[in-house]
Amino acid sequence: MKIRPVILCGGAGTRLWPKAKKHQAKQFINFGNWTLLGKTLERVKASIFDVPIISTNAKYLRQVKQHLKKHKIRKFKIVLEPAKRNTAPAILSTALIKDIPNEQPLMFLAADHLIEKVALFNKAIKKNQKKLTQNNIFIFGIKPTMPSSEFGYFLTKNNKVSRFVEKPQEAKAKQIISKKGYWNSGMFYLRKDSIINNFKKYQPNIYRNCNKAVTKAKYKSNVYYLNKQAFTKATAKSFDYAILEKTKDINAIKLDIPWSDLGSWKEICKMYGRNKRHYYKKKNVFHRPWGSYVNLFNGKEFLIKELYVKPKGILSLQKHHHRAEHWVVTHGKPKITLNKKYFTMKPDETIFIPLGAIHRIENPYKKPVKIIEAQIGSILKETDIVRFQDVYGRVK
Repeated sequence: MKIRPVILCGGAGTRLWPKAKKHQAKQFINFGNWTLLGKTLERVKASIFDVPIISTNAKYLRQVKQHLKKHKIRKFKIVLEPAKRNTAPAILSTALIKDIPNEQPLMFLAADHLIEKVALFNKAIKKNQKKLTQNNIFIFGIKPTMPSSEFGYFLTKNNKVSRFVEKPQEAKAKQIISKKGYWNSGMFYLRKDSIINNFKKYQPNIYRNCNKAVTKAKYKSNVYYLNKQAFTKATAKSFDYAILEKTKDINAIKLDIPWSDLGSWKEICKMYGRNKRHYYKKKNVFHRPWGSYVNLFNGKEFLIKELYVKPKGILSLQKHHHRAEHWVVTHGKPKITLNKKYFTMKPDETIFIPLGAIHRIENPYKKPVKIIEAQIGSILKETDIVRFQDVYGRVK
């Protein structure tokens, strides 16, 4: 039996746009002729997978259908949530649709994860298929590349999950990594009957209402329109809290592959830093007295660039009216001014420059400084620079 991939595609991606009233959901952002949902759809074309199911909501239906068409996926099912109830009702509702047999292996994937070395990932899925039972759950752990407070972690004993840790502070994350903890990727692998059995046991309210929402769903053109009255009565809970923290039968599949949920501008900057050769164009390089910068990608209300600050180079003390900035240092030790604070940064460190903040980068050392910068705002032009001081005489 082939594995049925279920793509969870209802997230709003508000972490990237905390103050914006209108914003793009992360899975649909064009990062340079590709989106995270597009990459996910390409992954599920592998021979181990059956026809995909996409769980989303009415707001995103048109964009989901556009993606399916663009990626030439003609056979699919869409399960449409009438309201946001978090991942537990979303996961259960997709599993309950009629055309999934009881022993069907289901692989739950987030629409907004970037996974590299896909062959290794698929091999791990296939390898563990025979171990699936009517009660157990497999979750995917990613070997951490650094201590991060942006991800949840889990610890294991003989490949069984012994403990979950929800987004710890960096010091605590270091301890977890020293105990061979893994990032919790939020990807789940289990059979349909295991989902039903776990929800019946631990979340009867969610099971009862989701079952009713699916039974009373309207079905048209490959889309299940879940019954709103029943679905909204299901308790809003994440799958982690609803099931994973209750059951003891959780197995870990540990992976050492490049993975990111691109959930912060720091992660997005790093992704562009890793892949800058794909985005680099000579015509987008601009020289300045302090060094140079290259525009790597101009997206919708964001711009990614790499700054090169030569030894002894100093940018002007400046602010912006229309944009905020996120910086990730990739090389050297820049000296930073941020309002009335002064400090030195090191490679892999990150800083947020809020809209209107007075700031400057200096390189007092002999080695050059490189910074990947994400500009976020309505106007992303060089004209939006108000200079207060400048060693190159550019203050009027």
